[in-house]
Formats: sequence, structure tokens, C-alpha cells
Amino acid sequence: MEYLKIDEAARKWAIGVRRVQILCAEGKIEGAVRFGRSWMIPKDAKKPVDGRTKAGRAHVNEDMPLPRKTPFLYMTDLYHTPGTADAVGESLAYNHEAQVLFEAEVAYSRGEIDKVYESANYLLGKHSGFYAVQSAGMLLAQCAVWKGDINMWRRAKVHIAEAPAKNDNDRDVMQLAISAVDIMVYNVENFPEWFKKGRFEPIHKDAYPAAKVYYAKYLYALGYAVAMGLVKVEGTQGLYIMSVISFSVEPMISWARANNSIMSEIYLRLTCAAIYHNCGKEEDAIYHIDKAIELALPDRFYGVLAEYCRALDTLMEKRLSLVDASAWAEIKKLYKIYNEGWSKLSGTVRGKKILTTLSAKEREVAKLAAFGMSNQEIADNLGLSLSIVKQAIRIVSEKSGLPRSGFAAIL
Repeated sequence: MEYLKIDEAARKWAIGVRRVQILCAEGKIEGAVRFGRSWMIPKDAKKPVDGRTKAGRAHVNEDMPLPRKTPFLYMTDLYHTPGTADAVGESLAYNHEAQVLFEAEVAYSRGEIDKVYESANYLLGKHSGFYAVQSAGMLLAQCAVWKGDINMWRRAKVHIAEAPAKNDNDRDVMQLAISAVDIMVYNVENFPEWFKKGRFEPIHKDAYPAAKVYYAKYLYALGYAVAMGLVKVEGTQGLYIMSVISFSVEPMISWARANNSIMSEIYLRLTCAAIYHNCGKEEDAIYHIDKAIELALPDRFYGVLAEYCRALDTLMEKRLSLVDASAWAEIKKLYKIYNEGWSKLSGTVRGKKILTTLSAKEREVAKLAAFGMSNQEIADNLGLSLSIVKQAIRIVSEKSGLPRSGFAAIL
């Protein structure tokens, strides 16, 4: 294939060199390839429609696809520098649908759930394109988690299933999106077989960063379910499978870092921290929590950090309090909302009553007890005295009305 340099394409299309560079960076020139600091453009590439003009905006709003072929715009290379989320949203003004979608995803990361709800319904009401409908459905499901609304959660899955898929690739993305909704409540049963094996070829490479995030979440949820005795995996039991999952997630973090996929890196680090935390490897967990906090705070991604407070027990508070006490105060408020909503929805979906009256320490002790650890092992794992562990077990039993063997049903 023959290529043009930036200045050659600029002369051919009668536009500025800087404008061509921006179009390449935003993915609007099909086939453009970056070599170091330079871009090479296919000789037969078409000049992109200028969405800044009135005629261009009319064309864009008519049939312009999203700038990346994925329902997860904020996990692509569009957002690659901490602290620039708002600027990236503004840069998408040429494509209104993409701008609404990206800003809604950023709003979710900040815990601005009412804004997310409005944007998701707007996109669904506009009969948007396939990827936008997929993302709007997932955003609606995320709102349902925060609100504890089972009807909204079910409606979100219907919207995803009714998206205007045109081919098998679209349908594979649809299947993954529905499974990603299920993983919000730790349901690991509905992921497609190709995904369970870590094969992402059925979906477009633009969706790989998000696929890695949901694959890590799938592995974590699977390890959690096995440790709780809720799922059987031949040849393993207890925390063994959880202890080896980090070897799969760590390389994904390096990949996200190398590709400047900031949101993917934040989610992957927090998931990896939760894995290490459950296995008693606090030093490794703290390393990833601190890195995730460093990436999340510049854009005030408090919602993401609040989402992981449950999995990380008291660790999030300990680390955030050292860095930004005011940020922790806001995240604590968001976590209270998220925890109540998630517990209500998850309990309804799984036919359980998730207990929300446990303190972080009580839930942490109950979780390790559900993993099958003895009181002494729990004490050693958490650095507590044996008497404190016994007291916590007793309190959890009194609050739940269940013996130790039934703790998995309330977590």
C-alpha cells in the first residue's frame, strides 16, 4: 500500500498540516498509521468530513459513526492523559453522539449518576448507532446498580439486545455487553466461551482495552465464587485460583500502561489490588491502589474509587486518607450510595439478602470466614488478635441470623 506524509495529505485536501495531524490522532482518517512521531496516510484515503462546518455537522449527525468501534469510548486512546477528560469531551464536538457518550462515561467515573441516567436515555431515545446503543444500555445498567433498581437493570439488558446489529461481529459485542452487565453482580455464567478463554478476535481491536478490563473482572469474580464455594472448578478450591489470577492481570496492566489507556489501567489496577487483598498480599494490593489513585484523582474519578471500596474493605480509606482527605470524604459518601444500591440489586438478582449493616472490618472478617479460613488464619491475614476475630464472627452471626457456614449468602 502506498502512503502519503502529513504535508502531502494536507496539500491534497487543501487543509492545514496541524488539522491533518488532529484528524489522524482522533482516528478520523481510515488506515492512518503512526510511526514514532509521524503519521502515514493511505494514498487512497478519503478526506474526512469537516464536522466544524454547518454542512459537515448535518452530515455527521446523519450517519457519522463513533470515532472508535467500541461501546467504551473512555477506555480507548481518545483519553490518554490524566486530568484531560473534560478537554477530550470538548474535542468531540464534531460528533454530538460521541461527545454525549464520552461525557456520560466520564460522569459515571465521577459518580454523577443522575447525569449518566439522562445521557443514557437521551442516546436510547435518539435511536443512535449500534455502539452508542450498546454503551447507553450499559450505562443504564450501571445506574441501576447505584439505584438498586432491578427493573432498570432488566430494561438496560433489553436495550442492549435490541441494538441494531448488522453482522456477527456486532452480535459478539452484544453478547459481551450483556455479560458485562451480569458481571456487575458477580454472575460469571453467561460470558461467551471465546471470552472465557481470553480470545478477543471476534470484537474490534478498539474494544480490546475494555475487554481486558471485563476479562480481569470475570477472573476475579470467578475466583471469588470458587473461594466462596459457589462455583466448582475441577482441580481447584478455596483461594488457590484467586492467588494465580494476578499472573494474568499484571501483564494486562503493563499493556494498558504501554498503550496509554488510562481508564483501563485504573480498573485493572483496582481489580488486581482486590485480588491481592483477598489473598492477604497487602503490599502488592497497596502498590496498585496507590497507582490507581494517582491516575484517578486528577479528573476526580471518585465514582470508580467508590465502586471498589467494597472489594478493598478498609484499604481504600487508609490509602486515600494519606493522599487527599477531602477526596476520601466525597468518595465515602458515594460509596454509601453505591453499596446500598449494589446490595439491593445483587440480592434481588441472586435471590439473596445482602447485609449492609456490617462495618468494613466485620465484612472483611466474614468474607475470609466464607473463604474457609480458620479464626487463626483470619487473625494472621488481617493482623488482628484472635479475640477480635471471634467477636467479629459473633457479631456477623447476630446481624445476619446465620451461622458461619452461611456467610457467603449475605456478602
